[in-house]
Amino acid sequence: MNTITIYAFGSVIIVSLISLVGVFALGLKQNLLKKITSFLVSLSVGALFGDAIIHLIPQAFSEIENTATASLFILIGIMLFFVLEKFIRWHHSHEHDCEDDKCRAKQNNKIHPMGTLILASDSAHNMIDGVIIGVSYFISIEIGIATTIAIILHEIPQEIGHFAILLHSGYTKTKALLLNFISSLFAIAGTAIVFIFGQTISLYIPILIAFAAGEFLYIAGSDLVPELHKTSNTKQSLWQFIAIIIGIAIMFALLVFEI
Repeated sequence: MNTITIYAFGSVIIVSLISLVGVFALGLKQNLLKKITSFLVSLSVGALFGDAIIHLIPQAFSEIENTATASLFILIGIMLFFVLEKFIRWHHSHEHDCEDDKCRAKQNNKIHPMGTLILASDSAHNMIDGVIIGVSYFISIEIGIATTIAIILHEIPQEIGHFAILLHSGYTKTKALLLNFISSLFAIAGTAIVFIFGQTISLYIPILIAFAAGEFLYIAGSDLVPELHKTSNTKQSLWQFIAIIIGIAIMFALLVFEI
């Protein structure tokens, strides 16, 4: 095993372990966790919109010569997740058709489809991160380390937000932590793909980035924002707004670390 392989897989394992940041929530009381979750879901809205608009879309447009092609893959990402959510909701409603109040109450306690969507989106995004790390180390160890640091700084707020969304979707703290960790392992798969197929995989990164941007825009706008609108409490709404601004600000701040 050569030095580049050790550095690349060591880096991607560290990135994957960041998903366990939610372990700090395991000891929190339910009421406190609920308040923090509401704030973090709002933070995730800002982070997802910010990541898509500030980072992913500009990068896709800069690396894909035909802007119409870049736009098309962004739209494909949006539409694919629209279809995916339709399928999940359709399956959910047919699996739990209700004719009485007791059944409906039980159905309301089921997992919200946005939990499944965020896991699918996060898995795809983590795989892209793994590919980027692998390609960066092929260029040089220095660039690989710098890229890893940038991704780590990017992943910390994102993983906290995604953990909060899973809790909000109805998962238990333990299951949310486990599923978040499993989705993070796709980063290792991404790096492995680079070492199997070589740098030629880098040709597809811009398309994957455009696709991921569409996913993030759909989840933030279609699933998370409507959830935030379910409260009309002035104080809570103000905190939601502040959290969204913080999420966007974090994404702007991360521009400093981009290569």
